[in-house]
Amino acid sequence: MTTTRPNGSLYTKIENKIATVEFGHPASNSFPSELLERLANEFDSLSTNDEVAIIVLKSEGNRAFCAGASFDELVAITNLEDGKKFFSGFANVINAMRKCSKLIIGRVQGKTVGGGVGLAAACDYVLATEHASIKLSEFTIGIGPFVIAPAVKRKVGISGLSELTLDATNWKNAYWAKEKGLYARVFETMEELDKEVELFSEKLASYNPEALDEMKKALWIGTENWDNLLIERAETSGKLVLSEFTKKALERFKS
Repeated sequence: MTTTRPNGSLYTKIENKIATVEFGHPASNSFPSELLERLANEFDSLSTNDEVAIIVLKSEGNRAFCAGASFDELVAITNLEDGKKFFSGFANVINAMRKCSKLIIGRVQGKTVGGGVGLAAACDYVLATEHASIKLSEFTIGIGPFVIAPAVKRKVGISGLSELTLDATNWKNAYWAKEKGLYARVFETMEELDKEVELFSEKLASYNPEALDEMKKALWIGTENWDNLLIERAETSGKLVLSEFTKKALERFKS
């Protein structure tokens, strides 16, 4: 069942110390600002919840995992302040995931674009189907994946980030993403994916919570400057979205 709510939906289910966070939006599970804010707050809340050992992040439906940020909101930006605020949405979610005390497993069932690739990269371990191709198409509308770049680079390296960003019109398949380190495992079907997500999260949730917490910290060493860095990057994107090039590109996309 997919949501019809214009601002999207966010549900969390906690069972056997596993919190499953599911987001959805009628436009291919894209993110309006309000939904990004709710997701960041949810990670903050789960971080201090003693009933939770592990978090699973997933999206609704059996098609796209995430189409990135809301296109309608992007088109509506008219000034630098709004631009910075809009692009800070994914910055705040990535930072909330990074600082969350719980390990986050990503369950990626389908194609993911732009900010959605950033979400997958900010997970600590990702399981996907072979339909989970990825693309960073920001160059095609005159901006760049500046906010998510640190998270993506951390997983796929500078060469992978370069390949994704510069080849902005082509999809990279799930096996490319696995080879580069974005996905840990790739499955042929959603049934296989869901079975493994369940088994793997149960296994992790049975481990010493203190060890899990310390491992989470260890995995993110060296990213302490991201609170400032990602917001600076949001400002860069906010400036570019106001450029003549981008306005014309967005008009073409709209029509």
